[in-house]
Amino acid sequence: MKSNKPDYYNDLDKTYIKIWKLLENGLSNRDNSFHIPVFICGANNDFDGRIVVLRNLNKKNNSLCFHSDIRSIKIKTLKLNPKGTFLFYDKKEKIQLRVLCNIKIHYQNSTTYKSWNNTVHMSRQCYLGNKSPGSISLEATSGLSEDIDNSKYTMEESEAGYKNFCVVEAFISSIEWLYLASKGHRRAKFFIENNHVDKKWIIP
Repeated sequence: MKSNKPDYYNDLDKTYIKIWKLLENGLSNRDNSFHIPVFICGANNDFDGRIVVLRNLNKKNNSLCFHSDIRSIKIKTLKLNPKGTFLFYDKKEKIQLRVLCNIKIHYQNSTTYKSWNNTVHMSRQCYLGNKSPGSISLEATSGLSEDIDNSKYTMEESEAGYKNFCVVEAFISSIEWLYLASKGHRRAKFFIENNHVDKKWIIP
């Protein structure tokens, strides 16, 4: 009788391969649930989470990237405590990842220049507001002018947003894997240091 268990079910090496396949699918497919993980960070006992968009990953240096406004609260928080956690979950795959990272903020360097040039017209809108994200407002607002809200700006005019744009690069220190299955859950942890991966099964 053929087993319906996935090939990674009892195999740590294949589980690790599966993790990177899931992340790669999340990067390339905007409809994939791994495309928009929760990112959690905090300092001074004040922690918070938010949805971010996975913008890049590099298996060679074990890093993930997302874009942000340099004026945002999370950037101020990461400057105080440059650590964060990504939480990914795929309902169809029944797989959860908790990815612990050390954070580097790129601002007005070659990394942000390249990422900004690859950022499309519509996405640049987010960085064209005059006030910082999270600022108090006396009325409901997007924080943008009516023209910008209606995409009435050129790519050349959108260059003004570059001064507010940054790239958050997250270097993975560990990944915790959870696979939910009626035949028995599987949980594992992968510790990453200097491109060495230490793989351990843990109790679900």
